[in-house]
Amino acid sequence: MELLRSWTDLPIAVKGVCHPDEAARLCDAGAAALVVSNHGGRQLDSGPAALDCLPGVVEAVAGRIPVLFDSGIRTGTDVLIALALGASAVMIGRPWLYGLAVGGQAGVEHILRCLQAEFTAALKLTGHHRPNTLSPADLTPLAVPLTRRP
Repeated sequence: MELLRSWTDLPIAVKGVCHPDEAARLCDAGAAALVVSNHGGRQLDSGPAALDCLPGVVEAVAGRIPVLFDSGIRTGTDVLIALALGASAVMIGRPWLYGLAVGGQAGVEHILRCLQAEFTAALKLTGHHRPNTLSPADLTPLAVPLTRRP
């Protein structure tokens, strides 16, 4: 971090953070943001899923800097899950690229509208009006006992 800081006065966001201890050290060292990502899991087949790492990183950072999530966001529900687990924001890699390949700028705009619509629907279906009210509890299905008629 010191070497990077010597090259620039710009804020530094560090991508590829999956361990809480690493997140805490980077936060203490002056990172402006962290990006939880395992780079598509292509680096180590048995490595942890980025989504499983997210809560620990968020806890370690404790709100001091933004924690972004960049791994497998394909739908609005994926966005909701990452935000409910504590991400400040999400990054989308492949969806916008697919939109660009199929329809250029209009394709990218369509993908973004779809993600927004899916996220808005998922947010409402969980009983929320704003993303900042989401929590991990929103990801646990309610246990509703089924009653049988005699």
